[in-house]
Amino acid sequence: MNGFLPINKTDMQERGWDRPDFVYVTGDAYVDHPSFGVAIISRVLEAAGFRVAILSQPDYKSADAFREFGKPRLAFLVTAGNIDSMVAHYTAAKKKRTYDYYSAGGKAGLRPDRATIVYCNRIREAYGDVPIVIGGLEASLRRFAHYDYWSDSIRRSILVDSRADILTYGMGENILLRIAELLDKGVPIKKIRDVRGSVYMAKPDEKIHFPVAAEFDYNELKTDKRKYAEAFGIQYKNQDSINGKAIVEHYDDKVLVQNPPMPPLERKELDRVYSLPYMRTYHPSYESLGGVPAIEEVRFSITHNRGCFGGCNFCALAFHQGRTVRSRSVESVVAEAKKITEMPDFKGYIHDVGGPTANFRYPACKKQLESGVCSSRKCLAPTPCKNLEVDHTEYIHLIEEIEKLPKVKKVFIRSGIRFDYLMLDKDDTFFKKLVRDNVSGQLKVAPEHCSSAVLRCMGKPDFDVYQKFRSKYFRLTKEVGKEQYLVPYLMSSHPGSTLKDALELALCLKRDRYAPEQVQDYYPTPGTASTVMFYTGLNPLDMKPVYVATDYHEKQLQRALLQYNRPQNASLVREALVKLHREDLIGYGEECLVRPERSTNERKNKQKLTKKTQNSKNYTKQKQNTQTYKKSQNKKRNK
Repeated sequence: MNGFLPINKTDMQERGWDRPDFVYVTGDAYVDHPSFGVAIISRVLEAAGFRVAILSQPDYKSADAFREFGKPRLAFLVTAGNIDSMVAHYTAAKKKRTYDYYSAGGKAGLRPDRATIVYCNRIREAYGDVPIVIGGLEASLRRFAHYDYWSDSIRRSILVDSRADILTYGMGENILLRIAELLDKGVPIKKIRDVRGSVYMAKPDEKIHFPVAAEFDYNELKTDKRKYAEAFGIQYKNQDSINGKAIVEHYDDKVLVQNPPMPPLERKELDRVYSLPYMRTYHPSYESLGGVPAIEEVRFSITHNRGCFGGCNFCALAFHQGRTVRSRSVESVVAEAKKITEMPDFKGYIHDVGGPTANFRYPACKKQLESGVCSSRKCLAPTPCKNLEVDHTEYIHLIEEIEKLPKVKKVFIRSGIRFDYLMLDKDDTFFKKLVRDNVSGQLKVAPEHCSSAVLRCMGKPDFDVYQKFRSKYFRLTKEVGKEQYLVPYLMSSHPGSTLKDALELALCLKRDRYAPEQVQDYYPTPGTASTVMFYTGLNPLDMKPVYVATDYHEKQLQRALLQYNRPQNASLVREALVKLHREDLIGYGEECLVRPERSTNERKNKQKLTKKTQNSKNYTKQKQNTQTYKKSQNKKRNK
C-alpha cells in the first residue's frame, strides 16, 4: 500500500475500509501535491479523521464508474479539477484543445465539458438521493447566474443544473470541515443552511440565517443586461468575510442563497494545511502513461500566500480566493523547502516561492483586518490607496532562509511579481536582491497594455508605472553585471480596447524594440468583471459604458497589430492601418510597421527568381553528386 489515498476498491480494501466517508470525484488526474485543490481538501479531511477515496477522471458515459467504492457514508464531493472544464477544453477562439496538462500523458478528452454537472448527474443515476457537495474553481465561479462564453448565454447557477445539495465557494478547507462535522453528527444535508462559504437551494418562505444584500430573479438577469451587470457589482462587493452579506437569486419556485464568505485561513491554519503528508507527485499508476504534465510547473515550487488585493478585472481571484492576503510563516515555508531538497530528482533549484502575487505577504492595510476590504475602491489602481502599507522585509527574510539550506543552489521568483507594488517600496533592498539573485534569466511581469483607457478597464495602473519599473530593472541588472530580460504579458481585445488602442500598443512595442512571442487574446471566463463588460458593454463596478470588440475579425486585427513583425500577419496589419487611416506606417521607413503589399508582377518575378534559384541549386547538387560518383569509381579502379 502506497502513501496515496485509495483510487479504487482494491486500495480501499487494503486499508481495511468497508466504505469511505467521502468519495471525491475529480476531472483531473490524481496529483497529491498542495498546488492541487483535491490534494489539499482530501488531506485536510483525512487529518480530521475522515476516510476519503479519490475517483479520478471516471468514465462519464455511464453511471457504472461512480459505483467503484459503493455509496459513501457521508457524501460525494465533486470538482471539475484545478480549472474550469470549458477553459481546459477550448481556446479563446473556441477551438478544441488537443492537450490537457491535468491528464496523464497530456491526453485530452478524459473529462467531459461542464464536468461538474455531468458527474453529479451520473451520481444521481447511480445512487439517487445521496448527498452531493460541489466545489473547486468551476463551481465557485459559476455559483450565480453567469454569462457563459461558449454558449453565448446567461446560464443558471451550476448548483441548479448539477442538482447537487450544497456548493462551496472560495478556499474550502474550513467550509468542508464544518459540513463534514455536521453530516457526521447526523444532520441531514438539506438542513445545513448556516455554513459560511456555502450556497444552497431553499423554499421561498425558508428562513435565511444572514442579512441579505440583494435579491435577483434569474428570468430578469438572463434578458436584461443592465440588471445582470448591477447584480454582479453587488456580488463582487459582498465577497469579504467581514462586511459581506448573503445574496439571493430566485429560480421560479426555488431560491438560491449564497451565505457570506468563510473567513480566510490565518497563518497557523495555513501552516497546518501545508504540513500535511502530501506525496508531492502524481499517483504511480500514471507513470507508464507519461506522468501528469501539470506537476512539472510546481514540483519544485512553493506557495507562501493566498488572496490578492491587486484587483485586476480580468482575474477571478477576487471572486474565489478574495482580496484579503494571508501568508504562511517563514518556518512553514522553509520546512517545505527542506522536503523539496530531499526529493531524489532535486537539482538544487527552487523554481518559485510565490502565489497569486509573489510579493504580497500581508493585507494591504490594517483597516482590512478590522473593517474588511473597501467595496468602493481598489488598493493599487488607478492610483495607490494612501493607506496601503508596502513592505518586503519578511519576504526577503523568507527567501534568504531558503537560500541557506545546504542543498539549495538558487531560489527563483517566477509567479507574478506585482511591479507597481514593488515600485512603491522606498527601500530598494528587495528589488536589488531580486535582480541579483532570484531571476532565472528573464522576469515575467504583466503590464497587459499601454493605453490608459484600456488599463482603467483592466483595473491596472497607468503604463508610466511599468516604464519606470522597466528602466529601473535594466539599470539594476547592468549594475550587477548580468544579462537578464523582461517578458511582459500582453492582452489583445480586452473590453475597452479599440483598434486605435491596439495600434498604440504596437507603436509602443516598436519603440521599445520588443517582439512578443505570445499575446493572450482576451478570454471571457466566469466570475470576472471583464467578462461582464464583454457581455453587457457596461463596467459592473461603476456602470459606465465600455467599448467591446466582439467581431472575430476585429480581434484578429488587434492581435496582428501586437505581432506586426510576423510575416503571416502582414496583410492583417495593412488592413488595420488602412482602417485607421495610418497608411504612413506602411512602407520601408524606420517608423513603419509593415512593408507595402507586393504587386502581382513583383510576386510573379519573385516566384520565377525562386524557381530559377532552386533549379540552379538542383543543377549544382546534381553536378556535385556526379563528380563524387566519378571519384569513387576511379578509386575502385586504382585499387
